[in-house]
Amino acid sequence: MNEDDKMTDQALSSLKSLRSVQPSPEAKKLALNAAMVAFDAAQAGQKKAAAAKPAGWLSRWKLGAGLGVPAATAVAALVLLPIGSQMVATNNPIDTLPPVGGDDVTIAATETPVEQPALRVEKTDSDVNLQTLSTVAPETTKPAPVEQPKMAAETGANAPDEAEAMSDAIVTLPEAAPAPMGRVTMRQAAPSATADMSGAGYAATQPLYVEGDTFKSFDENRVKITSEERVSTFSIDVDTASYTYVRSLLEDGYLPDPDAVRLEELINYFPYDYAAPTSADTPFSASMTVIPTPWNPKTELLQIGIKGYVPPADERQPQNLTFLIDTSGSMDEPNKLPLLKRSFGLLVDQLQDDDTVSIVVYAGSAGVVLEPTKASRRTTILKALDNLYAGGSTAGAEGIALAYQLAEENKLENGNNRVILATDGDFNVGMDDPEDLKTYIKTQRDKGIFLSVIGFGRGNLDDALMQSLAQNGNGNASYIDSFREAQKVLVTEGGANMVTIAKDVKIQVEFNPALVAEYRLIGYETRALNREDFNNDAVDAGEIGAGHTVTALYEITPVGSGGELNDPLRYGSAPQANEIAADDELGFLKMRYKAPLGDTSKLIEMPIGRDLVLDDAMKAGDDPRFAAAVAAFGQKLKGSAYGETITWQQITDLANGAKGADVDGYRAEFVQLVGLAALLSPDHSAGGRSKFDDPTLPQNRNLGAPQPVN
Repeated sequence: MNEDDKMTDQALSSLKSLRSVQPSPEAKKLALNAAMVAFDAAQAGQKKAAAAKPAGWLSRWKLGAGLGVPAATAVAALVLLPIGSQMVATNNPIDTLPPVGGDDVTIAATETPVEQPALRVEKTDSDVNLQTLSTVAPETTKPAPVEQPKMAAETGANAPDEAEAMSDAIVTLPEAAPAPMGRVTMRQAAPSATADMSGAGYAATQPLYVEGDTFKSFDENRVKITSEERVSTFSIDVDTASYTYVRSLLEDGYLPDPDAVRLEELINYFPYDYAAPTSADTPFSASMTVIPTPWNPKTELLQIGIKGYVPPADERQPQNLTFLIDTSGSMDEPNKLPLLKRSFGLLVDQLQDDDTVSIVVYAGSAGVVLEPTKASRRTTILKALDNLYAGGSTAGAEGIALAYQLAEENKLENGNNRVILATDGDFNVGMDDPEDLKTYIKTQRDKGIFLSVIGFGRGNLDDALMQSLAQNGNGNASYIDSFREAQKVLVTEGGANMVTIAKDVKIQVEFNPALVAEYRLIGYETRALNREDFNNDAVDAGEIGAGHTVTALYEITPVGSGGELNDPLRYGSAPQANEIAADDELGFLKMRYKAPLGDTSKLIEMPIGRDLVLDDAMKAGDDPRFAAAVAAFGQKLKGSAYGETITWQQITDLANGAKGADVDGYRAEFVQLVGLAALLSPDHSAGGRSKFDDPTLPQNRNLGAPQPVN
């Protein structure tokens, strides 16, 4: 065996042992260019060298189809490809996994231009013209084949020119645009139960989660000393988006960001059997009870339950609904636009023939897909929905303006005029200042056109903006993650979510310092009001829909129970001039509201008597105990400073014993959710603290990603 043959075997063996990552197009281009430079240099040397020595087998290796290239150059090219790829991968390590317990690997988002859809006019079976935007997917054309340059069979005088032509052809080929990506965090899963001490048997890497969802940061409500601050004031909240979002994450094996867990939205997700008013003259009624606190034997839970009036079918308001649908490129995921279209189809099926539907989309530029159309023409409406596809950037502000314009043109004086915004939550083009957008929505609200917001998908959700828009638009914010949830939001609770029976609903509770030493409102941090806001009709608050149930929980510490967290003052406090002896009252409840189109509030008030206190939670029925279980779950999940002593199993037992009839299975589903949270075992489950109590805790944890393994 000659030396050339030995070199060949060594080179091939070396190449066989190499392992490389998949090269990117950029790495291929760099490596090929480097190979071509080496090729040109080798050819130049061959021209100058005399043919004094016959060439060996290795030097006669051919690169490509008939292009004569020395073996050394070929080996260099093959080696450069993985090296170049590895250099790129080092800066953008998509295919590598961090070690267990290592740092997250973050990949910056890549923006790519998306072809804008064309606007066309479609004729229907009536005189109504459908000005359709983005309703038909653009036709794709097959690219013309690129003619490959012919290569010489042997090394010759023309080989460098032909090689240069080959290089030019490769460089000028059109490259496929990379798929847009969000910010990706990759974490290694915890070792499996079968992993031994040597490190073998590690669990598979958990699924990637595309981050980008943002939530408003807030501090949980703290314990108040009744003698110092006896009045608590807040706006009601009927939103349920937080529970659905948290459920979606837990079912996928992730823990939510603490700010994504809003306790009142978890509690209010579930229906409760509160007594409803019998007349529209009183749009809602309140009921109260006091039970022992499951996580603290020295405190009690005051439950305030509100039930909205349910109008009979013959009193139903006509509907003027404008669907404002985000069809931007970020909506092109199965749990976004496809789910949205099927969900809105459910809503259309619930409408009566005289109701009106309009459809506006926004994706780069806003457009009218469906002019105002009677619900009797369901086929036309459903066809317009079904033809939507995602593509383009997001211009939410422009779409909102067009949607309100249509709603105003078809406004019903005695009907429900509402814009329903469906999006993954990002408004990155259009009205730059969110405050300007909120002001615009408030102006439309004062004209009698309300706004509801429905979120879809993850990775692009701007929850804070969605909540703010819904609040300013006298509507509610929901989140749909499945077809079953669409049925709950748009069918089962469609009347409550679409028909407002009372607006600007405020609650104020004054506690009696003679009986209540301390108190704490559970949840409603983002709905807190100043004491003077209660009587100020200019201050906006939440709305109640037909049949809505709203629950508020206070953890109260009876005087002398030993559960006080604050020491008494040395010098006491001066008595108030208007104090009255009320040994039979724990406090006093006040509620204010306005009619849907009214400007002046009305007052409802009632005492919170000591006769409401029960020494055994079982005497209270299922609803108070189940609400307490949900509150305990939320507190433990978000790492609250309060209620950390209760275990997941105790929460499960409490909820299981309070499921009641549970016709729709929501409470049974919650019990399973507690089990998932227990499996994920958050770091703070055995005694966490809130960010307010410990400023060293992380202020902006990565949302949705599994917690690091210690």
